[in-house]
Amino acid sequence: MSDMTAVRTRGSSPGSLTHTAVMAGRSLRISSRNTDALITALALPIMLMLIFVYFFGGAIDTGTDYDSYVMYVVPGVLLLSAGFGAATTATAVSEDMKGGIIDRFRSLDVRGTPVLAGHVAASTVRNLCATALVFCVALLIGFRPAASPAGWLLVAAVLVAYIVALSWISAAIGLLARSPEAASGFTFFMSFLPYPSSAFVPIDKMPSWLHGFAEHQPITPAIESLRGLLLGQDVGNAPWIALAWAAGLLVVAVSVSEALFRIRTR
Repeated sequence: MSDMTAVRTRGSSPGSLTHTAVMAGRSLRISSRNTDALITALALPIMLMLIFVYFFGGAIDTGTDYDSYVMYVVPGVLLLSAGFGAATTATAVSEDMKGGIIDRFRSLDVRGTPVLAGHVAASTVRNLCATALVFCVALLIGFRPAASPAGWLLVAAVLVAYIVALSWISAAIGLLARSPEAASGFTFFMSFLPYPSSAFVPIDKMPSWLHGFAEHQPITPAIESLRGLLLGQDVGNAPWIALAWAAGLLVVAVSVSEALFRIRTR
């Protein structure tokens, strides 16, 4: 039984939530079959964390009293993992637009928002699994969190908010690109953002001309929030700034995605 036949059998007028759930299940099944991309999405953040900790950690002065560099770098790697994982949404959306399946969905009265939301929901599930794997490896190499119960909830909220926001941005990129290859290339910027931030080195160790961007870009407050919360330190209003950034990015990305979908499917 096909995905859309399953929708039809659940009721004469399935709603957007039903369509979104079906689309998310479809995207997850497609992801599970693309083992190469799945392995890369899981392995690359772990490899980068190991490289930074064991190759560069001894040479990087973080200016902190953390026990080791792993305590500093893990929050940045978690956001880096979210960026890598969310980027695959752009390719998946672009493949749908190029392959003609969207016309089939439209003939079954499935609107654009559930299709895109399904991709985003699947991306969120994939990213949470990848984040959990990265976190487990971090524990094995010496990361020791000291977050309070409320701190863990805020960590989860910040991570989920950024994963969802980045996934919607990727969906918009997938609609804007004319091929899956171009979509993959356009998402490089999202994967690059954690580097000019406090993810791997303190901002004051960077060239002075980079300070302004590094301090005020959306990834930095998220990383500072995760680092402080996971280590049981005072984070001030950083989590709320991070969540405000994520909410703003989400509103813009959803609006742009819906507009682009209408343009592409005229």
